[in-house]
Amino acid sequence: MAVSLIVGLGNPGDRYAGTRHNVGFRTADRLLQGAGGRWEAAPVGEGLAAKAALGGRDVWLAKPHTYMNESGRMAAALARYFKIPPADVLVVSDDIDLPLGRLRIRLKGSSGGQRGLESVLTHLGSTDVPRLRLGVGPKPGNMDAAAFVLSRFAASEAEPVEKMVERAALAAEACAKKGVEAAMNEYNAAAAADA
Repeated sequence: MAVSLIVGLGNPGDRYAGTRHNVGFRTADRLLQGAGGRWEAAPVGEGLAAKAALGGRDVWLAKPHTYMNESGRMAAALARYFKIPPADVLVVSDDIDLPLGRLRIRLKGSSGGQRGLESVLTHLGSTDVPRLRLGVGPKPGNMDAAAFVLSRFAASEAEPVEKMVERAALAAEACAKKGVEAAMNEYNAAAAADA
């Protein structure tokens, strides 16, 4: 099963650029940059969309501009517009439970508390939605989770974050080219070997 729509999650605007919550946006930007495309207003509104040639296939990329907690509105509307089933939508988001730099691909499941992913699952009406999660943790024990994900990366984290975003773009492209299960075998195994 190869994905046909890749949705990077984040919050729009300069205020949120560079925050932990926006690694999904950064991954979508990296994918589009590599494909030589450009963002345009999505045909369903509420965000940006672009067609990109990934792995020899045309794949839609999206960045909802509804803010994280309402990401599913635009993602589901775009999936319906292009007649893409939930199982062919890949959601790219941050994960505070994964250590910084770690990637995890899953075929389906719960949101794990990630509000943007939860919104997508709700609006698509299915938990059978592939997801690529990017580790931005660990969260300091005394810090509020919302404050943590809206914080910017420290200077010392810049290089690991860039490497993670680059690997995440490759993993998302593999989901489009080889299918989610093949990408899971390649990138989840690599993450385990790095641990």
